[in-house]
Amino acid sequence: MKTFCLPEKNTWTIGLVNSSKMYMTQETFGNKLNANGKQMKKKQMWTLEASGDGATICLKSHLGKYLIVDKFGNVTCDNEEKEANDNPKFAMSLMADKSGRIAFKSVSRGYFLGASADELVCSAKSPGEAELWSVNLAARPQVNLKSIGRKRFARLSDNKTEIQVDENMPWGSDALFTLQFVEESKKYAIHTSNSKYLKGDGSLSAELCQDCLFVVEIHGENIALMDHTGRYLSPGSGSQAVLKSKSDTVTKSEQFALQDSQPQASFQALSNKRFVSCSIGMDVTANQDEISDNETFQLEFQADSAKWNLRTLQDKYFSVQPGGGVQAGEAKRPEQAPLQLVWQDNGTVAMKADNGKFVGAKKSGHLFANVDVLEDNSRFFFYLTNRPIMILKCEQGYVGYRMATSVKLDCNKASYATFQVERADGGLVHFKGQNGKYWQVSDGGIACDSEKPAHGFYLELREPTKVCIKTEGGNYLVEKRNGGFNVGGTDEAEATRWEW
Repeated sequence: MKTFCLPEKNTWTIGLVNSSKMYMTQETFGNKLNANGKQMKKKQMWTLEASGDGATICLKSHLGKYLIVDKFGNVTCDNEEKEANDNPKFAMSLMADKSGRIAFKSVSRGYFLGASADELVCSAKSPGEAELWSVNLAARPQVNLKSIGRKRFARLSDNKTEIQVDENMPWGSDALFTLQFVEESKKYAIHTSNSKYLKGDGSLSAELCQDCLFVVEIHGENIALMDHTGRYLSPGSGSQAVLKSKSDTVTKSEQFALQDSQPQASFQALSNKRFVSCSIGMDVTANQDEISDNETFQLEFQADSAKWNLRTLQDKYFSVQPGGGVQAGEAKRPEQAPLQLVWQDNGTVAMKADNGKFVGAKKSGHLFANVDVLEDNSRFFFYLTNRPIMILKCEQGYVGYRMATSVKLDCNKASYATFQVERADGGLVHFKGQNGKYWQVSDGGIACDSEKPAHGFYLELREPTKVCIKTEGGNYLVEKRNGGFNVGGTDEAEATRWEW
C-alpha cells in the first residue's frame, strides 16, 4: 500500500464502491450509514478533503457531516465540524495490486474502514476485500485533460485517429473528452468528440471493449489512468506526443489534471448572416461565411457582475474602445468583463457593453457598441462550438432514458445519456440520441424517437457550466419533481439551468 494525502485546499467529490459493488451511503433521515447504494446519487456522494495536518484526510457526506470513528470502532456521521482530536481523520492508502482501490485507516482507532450488512465498521487490522473501495468521480464528466509532465492539453488529432498532447490552450471540440464511468467494471473510458474510445495502444475504437477501460487513481490533486495490463497512460515523446499506455509506475508524466471545459462559441449576425471574426487585425467584424478557429471565442464568466470576457485563440481579449469600436487586442484579461449577454425571445442574443449600449454590426460588418434600441443589427445567433456531444444534469440527476427500452427522457437518472448536438440554421440545434433518433416534443415532454430532426432548440448560456434550453416556439425545458423532463413556459426565471 502507498499512503497519500491531498494538498491542503484540494478536494474530490466521489462515490465509494465496496467489493460487493455497493456505494457507501448516508441516508437523509437519521444520519444512518450503510453500503447499500446501487447507484451514485446525491446520498452516495462524499467529499475527500485534507484534514489540516498534511498527512490525513476527512470524509464529508452530502449533508455536510463528517465520518467519525470512536474509540470502540463505532462509525457515525452526524458532526458538522471537524473535531480537535483524531476521530474524523483517516490515512488514505492506494493498494499495490493495480486495482486502483483505496483503503481508509482510522487515525484514532488504528483499524480500517469497511462495510458489514447495513452498517459501516472499523474493525479490521489489515484491509481485506470488505475494506477496499473503488472510486467513482463525481466531477463533471466532460473535461479538458492537461498533462502534468508536458504541461500541454490533450486533443483529438487532425486525422481523428489518435489523441495527441500538444495544445497550449484547449480549443474547440477536439480538446473535449468525456470520462465515462462504466458501472459494471467500475472503470473509466475516455470518449472523444467523434464518438470513439481510446485504447491502451493509442488507437481509437468505435466500440467499448476491455482495451478501452482504465482504472482511475487519485494522486493528490491529479489522476492517473491505468489499463488492464497495469500500465499507465502518458504522452509519447516528440512533437506528436500520442497518448498511450507505457509505464507501470506513476510519475508526473502519467498524471493529468481534470479541468472544466470553458464554453466556446460563435456568433452569427442576424442582419447579414455572417459570423463574427477576429481574422484581420484587432477589429472584430461580422464578415465570415463559415466557422473556423478565428470565429470561435472562449467565454469567461465574471460572477460578481454576471458579465463575460471573450477570448480568442491568439490569447487576446475583447474590449470596447472609447469610440465604441469592439477590438480583440487585450493581452491580459480585463478586470471588468466588458459584455453582458441578453437573451432574446426570438432565439438570438444581444451583447450589452458597460457604456449602456448594445453591440451592433455596421454594414461593413464592424462591431460597435453604440446601439440604443435593439434592432436586427444588434441581434446575433449563438452556437456552442465545443459541445458536439452534450450531457445534461439538474438537481435531481442526469437526463437519460426513462427505461432501457423507452424513448421518453427523464432528468433524475444516476447515469447519463449522451446526445449529439447538430447545428442548424438560425441559431437552432438538434439533439440526437445514441439510438440514432432525434429529440421531439411529445405529450408535454421530450422523446428521443424522431427519424428526422423535426424540432429545433436554442441554447442560452447562463453560467460557465449551465444553459437554458428553449424550444423553437419559445418555451423552456424544465425539470419536474417526479423527474419529468418537460416543456414549460416562456418565463426565463422559471427555466431550469441545466448543467452541461
